[in-house]
Amino acid sequence: MASTSSPAVPAGSPDLNLGFVDPHREELVLVLDFGGQTAQLIARRVRDQQVFCLLVRHDLSLDRIRELAPKGIILSGGPASVYGSGAPQVDPAIFDLGIPVLGICYGMQLACRASGGAVRPHSHRQFGRTNCRVEAANDPLMQGLPAESIVWMSHGDQVDELADQFETLASTDTCPFAAVRHRTKPVYGLQFHPEVTHTECGRQLIDNFVKRICGCQGTWRMSSLIDREIQAIRERVGTSRVICGLSGGVDSSVTAAILAKSIGTQLSCIFVDNGLLRLGETERVRARFERHFQTDLHVVDASERFLSELAGVTDPQQKRKIIGRVFIEVFRKEAETIPDARFLAQGTLYPDVIESGANTDGSAATIKSHHNVGGLPEQLGFELIEPLRDLFKDEVRRMGLELGLPDELIWRHPFPGPGLGVRCLGEITRERLEVLRQADAIVLEELRRAGLYQEVQQAFAVLLPVSSVGVMGDGRTYENVVAVRAVQTDDFMTADWYQIPYAVIGRMSTRIINEVRGVNRVVYDVSSKPPSTIEWE
Repeated sequence: MASTSSPAVPAGSPDLNLGFVDPHREELVLVLDFGGQTAQLIARRVRDQQVFCLLVRHDLSLDRIRELAPKGIILSGGPASVYGSGAPQVDPAIFDLGIPVLGICYGMQLACRASGGAVRPHSHRQFGRTNCRVEAANDPLMQGLPAESIVWMSHGDQVDELADQFETLASTDTCPFAAVRHRTKPVYGLQFHPEVTHTECGRQLIDNFVKRICGCQGTWRMSSLIDREIQAIRERVGTSRVICGLSGGVDSSVTAAILAKSIGTQLSCIFVDNGLLRLGETERVRARFERHFQTDLHVVDASERFLSELAGVTDPQQKRKIIGRVFIEVFRKEAETIPDARFLAQGTLYPDVIESGANTDGSAATIKSHHNVGGLPEQLGFELIEPLRDLFKDEVRRMGLELGLPDELIWRHPFPGPGLGVRCLGEITRERLEVLRQADAIVLEELRRAGLYQEVQQAFAVLLPVSSVGVMGDGRTYENVVAVRAVQTDDFMTADWYQIPYAVIGRMSTRIINEVRGVNRVVYDVSSKPPSTIEWE
């Protein structure tokens, strides 16, 4: 096995819209995805070097690659064995295009095998941190690296015999070909994963590849992207109106901000109160909108409708489907009241597009459906505008800062599309939601009070579908249990539980039990992702 990974993940958009990237104006690197769970991370790390990067299907045609004219190509890791039946392969002609290629883990094994090398299961499987020694310090890929450093391995197979065309650049005690290069072609391979933070010099390796080997200058800038997108929106929209679904979170707010800057009062925003929002959310959205946007806002209170449809439902997937369906119905009805509306704007991000399989340039597999990728525009009869479609979350935050949105909004923790519906485990009732709302507000208040809010990327309360025995005063209680969840993460694809100081978690627990009627026990979630997920449902 090349790496322990999730299924293959796709990329892009159904109409081949590459958003901001124009191969004739931008430096572009392609990541060919072989199903590695860190494939998205590779793209992010390349973008960290101010070089635009797209994640595309592993069998993208040579004609399409030539059309995109990338400066470099990276072959990702993957869960298969390169010699296995049905294992994803790459057209060997890709190594003859003259475009620099970097294979990572499974990608390295493909590159070496294509030149006659042998890949076999190794007796010493490597998963985790390993000491790596540089053997060719003068090679462009290795420049600036120390003689020894820690790298992250995740493989059972490895290159067992290296073809004569390749030479060794780095090794470990159990992996003699930890890094290699072709002697005459710009083809490189790394058996370890430079994209993960556990590899100490990973960023330097990726920088060396895109700058020293691919010749990229790092010309990708947020300010130029904003100017280009504003111009594109104006040209496409003309005098028509655009409707934007506003949730109060970062993504929809940045979408609204760039649209407002592009077309001003031709924008109408719709905010649907589904009854599953955080404490005081509707009031905050109204106030923030009035301060930062000079355009039309429609607030629809549909809480009764949502709660009625969710009554008695406990299955999390069924909850999501009901919430998504009712949202579309409510949104459609309100949209019909807005004249001359031709376009619908959504805060779709690049990970949403990747995971939903919404592009012919992307892989065939779909990890999960997203409520804001497809479906809604077609049902409403609108043309779709997605100004954030090619951006990761951190890039969206940078765009928001460039557009002048306040820090309190930009650094706000993510909130799931189904809202508290997936944090209120079991049956959803107005009473249970109120308990959860109050507890969640206390968690966030105490984090801010301790100055920890921005150290934690996501924190929230979960209302469990169990009760526990307690004692309050002289009486026995049998009441709700609240779980507190807080994680640190760079990318939300992996996450570690955050070690909230005892004093802070103690204040959270004391306040929740004393101030939230119906709770007599608070527990803390100390699981990481994987194997757990960040949300409980």
